[in-house]
Amino acid sequence: MTHGSLNTPDTKLSQFRVKGEIPVPILINWLTAVAIPLLLFFAWRSSLQDDPVTSPLLLAIAALLGVNTVLFWLTGSRLMQRRGFIALITVLFTYLAVHAVEDGSAIIWLFAYPPIIFYISDARVGVLACAGGFAALILLFSPLGDALFGSPYTSGFRLTMLAALGFEMVTCYILDQSRRRSKLGLLKLAADFEYAAKHDSLTGLANRREALAQLDAEYQRYLRSARSFSVLLMDIDLFKAVNDTHGHHVGDELIILVARTLRNECRKVDTLARWGGEEFLVLLPETESSEALKMANRIREAIARSAVPVNEHRVKATISVGVAGMRGSESIDRLLQRADEALYRAKTLGRDQACAAEGEHAA
Repeated sequence: MTHGSLNTPDTKLSQFRVKGEIPVPILINWLTAVAIPLLLFFAWRSSLQDDPVTSPLLLAIAALLGVNTVLFWLTGSRLMQRRGFIALITVLFTYLAVHAVEDGSAIIWLFAYPPIIFYISDARVGVLACAGGFAALILLFSPLGDALFGSPYTSGFRLTMLAALGFEMVTCYILDQSRRRSKLGLLKLAADFEYAAKHDSLTGLANRREALAQLDAEYQRYLRSARSFSVLLMDIDLFKAVNDTHGHHVGDELIILVARTLRNECRKVDTLARWGGEEFLVLLPETESSEALKMANRIREAIARSAVPVNEHRVKATISVGVAGMRGSESIDRLLQRADEALYRAKTLGRDQACAAEGEHAA
């Protein structure tokens, strides 16, 4: 339900996704689908070279990548899928670098690590993973690494590898930050557009289209559960005279005053809408017409006690309210028609009144 505010409310941007962006789970599945055949191919090559460790390891990682994908399909856990994938490729790339697989050329697969990590993880994880990987590479290329692993890499290759990989990591970080800022900007823009499409710009209340959508949702709930609801249709009395006498800016202030009073007097679950011009609609879920009439009078009295300051005097406003509760199998159009008829009767009886629809009991 909508309880409107004068300012655009904070919106959970996570509910939006930029069009064209590949979702992380799908990207991981694609990477897995490409990685498994490659691992099988290089495992076969290693078996031809009588390597007793590399071939079984590559087969094991290929199998675990497949298991990781199956577990994601079964559980739907994105976090487990992402962590499993990162752990497996980290082990793979570490082994390829330390053991100089394929005559040492397999270490160039490390260049695939930064863009993947930054895309599928948040920036903090990406920075920590890349920093840790770069430190490990420095250790591998150091005299201590030579003593521990006997790396075959030449001095020139080590220097070039460190410089190129470090440059790539920094570049990936900068591009990732730019991508994230652009994405947040687009998501904020989308959220603003969605809010503007559903809310009145002057009052921040729901607009007529959003009110009709909420009415339809409540009506569907009524059909399923038979939980009644009511509507209040209200109109500012003699509003044209206020505009003619004091100007449209004072009329706008009166509209804002009514909107503010509605927020103060209504519940969070109620939908408050500017129905059009000086008309407002309030949708009251799970509320019988007798209770709705009491609320209508409370709102009416609160507005009558308020005023808009204009120069050295105060301009007061009153409202007339029509109240109708859902009954039987009538349509939403019929419900609104009965509320409008009750509003018209409140006007003809002298204004500043709340009237229930014909056939409904007054409070």
